[in-house]
Amino acid sequence: MCEANTYIYKNGEEELYLEGVDILIPEGDTIYMKNLFGEQKTFKGKIKELSLIRHKILLEEK
Repeated sequence: MCEANTYIYKNGEEELYLEGVDILIPEGDTIYMKNLFGEQKTFKGKIKELSLIRHKILLEEK
């Protein structure tokens, strides 16, 4: 499986935002996400780090 979990980086810590993300679309300062279960979320910010091996996407607010 190739899905990843997204986390928000805040105050030096990582907080789980959405599990099992299958689709991630960055558009300007908004990131659209959809997971395997059809749950959708948007996030205002940027991608801070992406680890394909660890299936992890770290987001940071602007």
